[in-house]
Amino acid sequence: MPRLYGIQYLRAVAALAVVVYHATDRTGSRFTVGAAGVDIFFVISGFVMWTLAETRPTTPLRFYRDRTLRVAPLYWLVTMVMVAGALAGLFPRVRLTLDHVLASLLFIPHRSPSNGELWPLLVQGWTLNLEMFFYLIFGLVLLLPRSRRFTALAGALLILVAAGLVLVPSDPVLFTYTRPIMLEFLCGAALGRLWLTRRLPGRFFGGAAVLAASAGFAWLAVYPGMIHEFLFGLFAVLLVTGVLTLEKGGAVRRFPLLNYLGDSSYSIYLWHALAVSVVFKLAAMLAFSQFATAAAATLAGTLLGVLSYEILEKPLMALTKGRRPASSAARPASAEAAS
Repeated sequence: MPRLYGIQYLRAVAALAVVVYHATDRTGSRFTVGAAGVDIFFVISGFVMWTLAETRPTTPLRFYRDRTLRVAPLYWLVTMVMVAGALAGLFPRVRLTLDHVLASLLFIPHRSPSNGELWPLLVQGWTLNLEMFFYLIFGLVLLLPRSRRFTALAGALLILVAAGLVLVPSDPVLFTYTRPIMLEFLCGAALGRLWLTRRLPGRFFGGAAVLAASAGFAWLAVYPGMIHEFLFGLFAVLLVTGVLTLEKGGAVRRFPLLNYLGDSSYSIYLWHALAVSVVFKLAAMLAFSQFATAAAATLAGTLLGVLSYEILEKPLMALTKGRRPASSAARPASAEAAS
């Protein structure tokens, strides 16, 4: 695979957008559009899974093993930190039940006993429930001949979403796995097909797509009342398409800091909420302004994620892959690095 710095930069932007979203959540100046970082992640995931499966053939069992080892250990660790903190009284609003903790660890959608929402113990883990379900479907698709895989993947996801729209299930599992947001993975896979067959449009289209997506997100930031899951998905697909098109045309250059934040994005995504929560408590005691609170929370959330990446995620990846950790500066921004 060629170096895909654009994917790295999008991962960094998506993670930071989610951090800012949570950092402004309780300040009265919510950056609601930051939640679209999740949609960008889903499109990227579909793209990465498709390109890796096509360029590096694997079996379903090996795929499941690799995906579980990549996603689960760090998530389990953060979740158990949440359990320990709740038991110690650090999170007074968190109510622990065995079934909710187990469902969280097993990536099974379950209503939170704390607030009734369809959230795991680590709130942002709801996206991993969808991610792991997509992996389940994708692994089954790998059983088919290559010529039939995309059709099968598209059919499965479209049927699920159509069933959700018709039946409107209330069961947590059925409701989660039939959400229209699942189609963002499919769009990413479609982009993977276009990338590998060199059928993406030219650089002019790429620049226009990036500008259009950026304008769309800016519009939603100014008018948050217009925010809708469909628009988040549409602009996310447009943005990833534009960046990949520019990448194909050689218009994307390497920026070490963004590349590094892209590498760190999974750790930032998982750990930032803990740091944001601590900053909010300190800011209340010190009477920080809303802006200072949001800025401090964003910085703390990002730094905690980077720290986790260096001391936890990189060693875990090295352990599961049976090799020594490599420095981020030396590792290419390939599709593998983006997964």
